[in-house]
Amino acid sequence: MPKKVLLIAYYFPPAGGPGVQRWLKFVKYLPDFDIKPIVYIPENPTYPLIDEKLVAEIPNDLTIVTHEIFEPYQWASFFSKKQTKTISSGIIPAKKKQSVVEKLLLWVRGNIFIPDARKFWVQPSVQFLEKYITDNQIDTIITTGPPHSLHLIGLKLKQKNSKLQWFADFRDPWTTIGYHKDLKLSAYAQKKHKILEKNVLQQADYLIVTSPTTKKEFELLTHKPIEVLTNGYDVENVEFTGLDKKFTLAHIGSLLSERNPEVLWQVLSDLVIENQAFADTFELKLIGAVSADVLASIENYHLTKFVSNLGYVSHQEALVAQRKAQVLLLIEINRPETRGIIPGKLFEYMAAERPILAIAPKGADIQQIITQTNTGVFCDYTEKEKIKTTILHYFECYLNKNLTVQAMGLQYYSRKKLTEKLAKLLQS
Repeated sequence: MPKKVLLIAYYFPPAGGPGVQRWLKFVKYLPDFDIKPIVYIPENPTYPLIDEKLVAEIPNDLTIVTHEIFEPYQWASFFSKKQTKTISSGIIPAKKKQSVVEKLLLWVRGNIFIPDARKFWVQPSVQFLEKYITDNQIDTIITTGPPHSLHLIGLKLKQKNSKLQWFADFRDPWTTIGYHKDLKLSAYAQKKHKILEKNVLQQADYLIVTSPTTKKEFELLTHKPIEVLTNGYDVENVEFTGLDKKFTLAHIGSLLSERNPEVLWQVLSDLVIENQAFADTFELKLIGAVSADVLASIENYHLTKFVSNLGYVSHQEALVAQRKAQVLLLIEINRPETRGIIPGKLFEYMAAERPILAIAPKGADIQQIITQTNTGVFCDYTEKEKIKTTILHYFECYLNKNLTVQAMGLQYYSRKKLTEKLAKLLQS
């Protein structure tokens, strides 16, 4: 008889964005390894991004349990719907450009909603799930965050039933995540976050993280077993209509105010001035939410006329765009604490088999993956000449119609292979 596992999640279709993909794919393949997933999600969530097409990917026989949630972002939107949606989706404006409303929302987000705005779902969920778990004879639960409030649901359920096996999955770090410093945290709030984080890390039976760096950070706080389980790619049925005619550098995903690679804009600005052939064929394609600060920076380098800003598109459309692009851009915030961030889109980029130009802090975990799979070039923010040389090399290959990638070892990052690894962990 299949083993029952209850997944406690916030983001699930019709929610859009990268946070949805990880567990949507895991629940798709877990039954192949004799595990029956049951998904618990909010009944009335406030998702900043919607992708209705993802609903079709939910397995028909998947059991989904819902319970009502109080969303303070619904209340906050009375002040400014646009600013509330922007902040709830993770885009934090630069400090010098923050409005009074944005400053207030950030202060409330960091100091009142600890660990996050979904804290009000914790106690109702514990009360509901305690009975559901008993009635359905479930002995294993998984919590996935962010939002990290969901780990507090697991913590309280574990405290009520010590025999319950609890896996805490961290898609992103907690107190070391890049935007944490931007939340205007008081000394009390900082301390509270660290206490809650430590309680989760020390009381969960197993911890799952997405990068080696996050594992090293957590090992300083707990002796509980930690497994690195990266994101991955799925075998998607994507129609290929040919590569872009122009020399497109495409970034798929959010470009936050802090994720603003001015070194790249400098290089591109130089290239369009120095190389007429480059200027005639170059296009910077941005797909996803882009902050006003990033767009202003691009304009300062006189690149706006080369930009195609398409905004948020469905996951399926994003996959098509990845396969059409001449070069794929992977940008991470230039901070030491982002070295352990391995974005899910990296693996979809790899599967698209288009060359990747990654710009991230020195020593970032993504460097090893890109190097091992031979899927592109990694540069840190100090390597301006390397960035320029790489783009020029890709451009020459484009002109000669031989801009290709010879990827290696991608099979280790397939969703099904990763689910097999997860299943062995759940059955241990």
